[in-house]
Amino acid sequence: MTFSIRSIIISAALVTGMSVQAQQPNQVFKASGTPVNPKVPVSWNRYNDHAAITEIVKKLAAAHPNLCKLESLGKSFKGKDLWCLTISDLKKGDANRKPAMYIDGNIHSNEVQGSEFALYTAWYLLESFADNAFIKDLLADKTFYIVPTINPDARDYFFHEPNTAHSPRSGLIPIDNDRDGTIDEDPYDDLDNDGSITMMRRKNPNGRWKQDPVDPRKMIMVGPEEKGEYDMLGAEGIDNDGDGLVNEDAPTHQYDPNRDWGWNWQPNPIQGGAYKYPFSIPENRAVMEFVMKHPNIAAAQSYHNSGGMILRGPGAIEDIGTYNQADISIYDFLAKKGESLMPGYRYLVVYKDMYSVYGGELDWFYGGRGIYTFSNELWTGYLMFNKGNDEESGAQDPSYMFDRYLLFKDAFVEWHAYDHPQYGKIEIGGFKKNFGRMHPGFLLEADAHRNMSFSVFHCYQTPKLNIDSIMERDLGDGLKEVTAIISNERVIPTHASQDLKYRIETPDKVSISGAKVLAGMVVENRDLNISKEQKNDPANIEVSNIPGVSTVTVRWIVQGAGSYTITVDSKKGGLVSRKK
Repeated sequence: MTFSIRSIIISAALVTGMSVQAQQPNQVFKASGTPVNPKVPVSWNRYNDHAAITEIVKKLAAAHPNLCKLESLGKSFKGKDLWCLTISDLKKGDANRKPAMYIDGNIHSNEVQGSEFALYTAWYLLESFADNAFIKDLLADKTFYIVPTINPDARDYFFHEPNTAHSPRSGLIPIDNDRDGTIDEDPYDDLDNDGSITMMRRKNPNGRWKQDPVDPRKMIMVGPEEKGEYDMLGAEGIDNDGDGLVNEDAPTHQYDPNRDWGWNWQPNPIQGGAYKYPFSIPENRAVMEFVMKHPNIAAAQSYHNSGGMILRGPGAIEDIGTYNQADISIYDFLAKKGESLMPGYRYLVVYKDMYSVYGGELDWFYGGRGIYTFSNELWTGYLMFNKGNDEESGAQDPSYMFDRYLLFKDAFVEWHAYDHPQYGKIEIGGFKKNFGRMHPGFLLEADAHRNMSFSVFHCYQTPKLNIDSIMERDLGDGLKEVTAIISNERVIPTHASQDLKYRIETPDKVSISGAKVLAGMVVENRDLNISKEQKNDPANIEVSNIPGVSTVTVRWIVQGAGSYTITVDSKKGGLVSRKK
């Protein structure tokens, strides 16, 4: 009787979730580089819809009130919140005055793991703060603005509705894809009701396709004089509107939210996927407005998939002059470190190594705001066997090998018969929508951590300003010369070359207070004593830029011998003061 009652109690605890608690510190042993007993336990081997993301970000903000603030940037087309986590040591200065990094994911709705990578970054920073000195120092100096998804409507549509791995790409603003006056009259049809849109094939002794002799699940084209066994009929679906076409109004053909940004924007048909005008998509407009209100953002990362790429602009060759050599050298420094941190990822330039993109997000961030921005294309086949596809031995496609031996055929719908109303007897099968562009669960956390480390390195290299030294020289008659050397210890300057070219942000300001200032100047050459005087408001010297790993020198002639304070105020470099 006692055993039965105890069993019932244990069972009830499991059902009600009482067992889902953080483990006691004495029950676990810390693995290096990982939070050992987080306040908010999260499984990083699966994907989260918008409701789950909402739950996670709310828990993180509640568990770490001194490090995290949660806000909504606005609403999606369907009314979902665009959550943003501000992460910094809130006890050490105003988060909005520290050099900051912006991170978002999931602008393309089927490119989902960017949300998990962004969330993982937030979770890791917050849960590591207590026992990681590097993270403590980082959040004392820097701020992260993390927006897990900027396309929550179609993210949920991808998860909860039938789709291929490549659909939908856009949001859910209704679009007449084939311009016949009706919307969504021929979407995907999940013929076997398994949640994924796979492929259709039909036997034909004169077809152009046959089964791969190494793995019969794979279809390969036959040679020019070889008879095949099958016709490939495309993604599963039905001609719903009787126009002879299948799936022509499926969600894969809608607008592209990464062609909506206000830099080098071009309309259709010059740029396929462009919508009405720059920032006509409400989610993008909300991000733009947030960035405009936060001039402290000096670095940015947008997560896409797939291909294992670290991308920078320009998106089109017409914009090549935007990126000058000074800024390219900084991009190169950051991205080369990224390649070493993320095996299998390659540093590429969009227009040169891929294709032309007009109105892309990373071009607006850099071109329009002077923010050093990367777009990482997540997931690469390299991660399957830690080698490139061309290195895999034998004729076996690594995707099929990977599914067979590491996923135990969980990613593939076996070919099976179906009686199609238009095509007759066919077979349906192929890879599920959660494979091909998305990480399998056991690789998700590892790659999230590596990409997070690249973002942390990028953020770490945003400006760190110091007033290195203050020197005084007595000029006689109660006058004193005060010289201050201001250093930037990191690689990223306070103003990118693009920022300087278009005067996007106000100049940095070096001020002296507590003394009567008679003259103020920027010292252009200390050895030759060459200075440029600022006649107006000499107490507040304007400096156009504080370069990376470099210094600027300012000087004042003051009257009196009292104490004074020197302050450096930079939009992207933050605030620093020193009393003398």
